[in-house]
Amino acid sequence: MNAQETAPQFGQEQGLPLPTADMNGDDLFRLGMMYSSGQGGCPMDRVSAHMIFNLAAMKGSIEARVYRREMSQEMEQDEIAEAQKAARRWIDAGVVSLAA
Repeated sequence: MNAQETAPQFGQEQGLPLPTADMNGDDLFRLGMMYSSGQGGCPMDRVSAHMIFNLAAMKGSIEARVYRREMSQEMEQDEIAEAQKAARRWIDAGVVSLAA
């Protein structure tokens, strides 16, 4: 199981480090790095990493924009679309707030 598969309201019960409403862009960037490298209790997963970098970028992380772009070059279009849909689910569920 990975971050984009985990329903936001149940994610913490699965033991995965997941985005939370109180995370800022830098926190989300660090979480994305954990998924991109498979560290800190996160599975190595490009789709989850891209999703989290996308959330971080929306919250102002310049580093996340760079990593998201680089990661996109290594991903298939369907993976990118999956990551974008997952990011929207997190936003729609209210777990990640884009308000500063």
